[in-house]
Amino acid sequence: MNAERLLAHYERVVDAPDAIARLRRFILDLAVRGQLVPQDVNDEPASELLKRIAKEKARLVKTGELRKPRDLDSGNDLDEPFAIPVTWRWVRLDAVGAIVGGGTPPAADADNFAEPGEGVPWLPPADLGGYSHLYISRGSRDLSEKGSRASSATVMPKGTVLFTSRAPIGYVAIAANPISTNQGFKSIVPYIADCSRFIATAMRAFAPEIDANAPGTTFKEVSGKIVAAIPFPLPPLAEQHRIVAKVDELMALCDRLEAARGSREATRNRLAAASLARLNAPDPESFQADARFALDALPALTTRPDQIKQLRQTILNLAVRGKLVPQDASDGPASELLKRIAKEKARLVKEGKAKRQELQPEPDLDHAPFAPPLGWEWGRFPELGTFGRGKSKHRPRNDPALFVGGTHLMIQTGDVARSQGAIETYTSKYNDFGLSQSFKWRRGALCITIAANIADSGILGFDACFPDSVVGFVPASMFENARYFEYFVRTAKANLLEFAPATAQKNINLEILISVLIPLQPLAEQHRIVAKVDDLMALCDRLEASLDLATATRRRLLAAVLAEVLAQGESDTHTSPEEVTRPARVAAAE
Repeated sequence: MNAERLLAHYERVVDAPDAIARLRRFILDLAVRGQLVPQDVNDEPASELLKRIAKEKARLVKTGELRKPRDLDSGNDLDEPFAIPVTWRWVRLDAVGAIVGGGTPPAADADNFAEPGEGVPWLPPADLGGYSHLYISRGSRDLSEKGSRASSATVMPKGTVLFTSRAPIGYVAIAANPISTNQGFKSIVPYIADCSRFIATAMRAFAPEIDANAPGTTFKEVSGKIVAAIPFPLPPLAEQHRIVAKVDELMALCDRLEAARGSREATRNRLAAASLARLNAPDPESFQADARFALDALPALTTRPDQIKQLRQTILNLAVRGKLVPQDASDGPASELLKRIAKEKARLVKEGKAKRQELQPEPDLDHAPFAPPLGWEWGRFPELGTFGRGKSKHRPRNDPALFVGGTHLMIQTGDVARSQGAIETYTSKYNDFGLSQSFKWRRGALCITIAANIADSGILGFDACFPDSVVGFVPASMFENARYFEYFVRTAKANLLEFAPATAQKNINLEILISVLIPLQPLAEQHRIVAKVDDLMALCDRLEASLDLATATRRRLLAAVLAEVLAQGESDTHTSPEEVTRPARVAAAE
């Protein structure tokens, strides 16, 4: 592989989320296809190596150093998944090494096990989870001599390629000394020890495909017969050594790229977090400068969806705290707005157009979550409009008679949760009898969930009914719409109890929402806040779209660069382009 050519482009694609992982897989794929290093006509061909392997296998069996392997050949013809150099040979995996399983003694008898270093080295698959080295000498515990005799675990020689065959499939390591395993392994004992490193490299390349094709649903496992029948591309021994050395070199390069990327991401994260922190806990003297810096710098620092989510939350936090737009003394105080709302509510009750609501105790403003700007007031949902719980618990599967031929839309908590602020879906439809058991809320009402997904919110895009797991709020007529209140609920969702300091309730329910303190500003300022939030959310949408586009572009560019590098070796092996990302297939299951 022309690594220099690849690296010349790699800086342009390294920020693709899976770039380094794909590069590692690509290196392994090239290794097993004979396209990582050039072939040498002076190398002993693989056909001669196979003769030496057969001879060594016979010698090991004759001297008793190796138990005669079971014949696992199912009689199927060998599948050759891709083209390989002319000096290589396709063989079954069990032609180059014995396939050995493992065993576990009765776990209830503690005497079957020993502390590491005091018995026979023994591995379960869990000991390779997170293990980053190639060679391993022992696991978290050994087998005692008694445990070794009580199990079917075989002590395998140094150089054995350890391959996990279940829970999970695909961990690979090489034994640094004689070792045994439990039954979660199908290990390969090479007949020629010098082949160990290349076998391990090939098993790392084939592991994803082996796992993908493993039988089983809830518990996948590959048998010794499946592993034995894996088509194995065997290079000349000298080329194996060159391949392994090149893989080591390129994997070390990947490690450096990964470290550099991690350092760069950490720096971006710190800068983005610091910028957002200064906005969430603003210094009045430097806030305007901090805000300008954040809006200018965050697009460059924001490279992940979770960072954009944090930016959205920061915008909402600033909005409800009066930090997003300047106050204007000519707007008048919010206390006057509260008086107008109270007067309208009293008129509607007198005219019979609204029900009289219970008086709420005075809020405990000493424990309000923050000090609002001058001219703002604290309000509560029942004081600011029509507020109430959905009326029905009906479900179509429980009360089908209410839904036959229905035309009246009904939403559920899931519709609110999916809404992202605007409810456009419904779950079912009531008929007229069903409607009489419920209550229809008008388009534009704010819905807040108090069950399942707690404090999700959205504004109805149509007239609809909803069950008592959803609370509705229709602002007083002088409010333009419920957008500000929906933004507030999104802001307060994570710490809603902080906005209800007077309640002793521990669950988010109707009583909690009734007591929630809502920061209320003059009406003109509210309109400016909503407009600014809309503008900044649109900016976040554009950032998110550009991030998605950049990620997709990096992925396509990475694929093109890898394909270009691969194409340089195709003349020798005649590999088709569609095979670039397809590793060797596993032979048919038993």
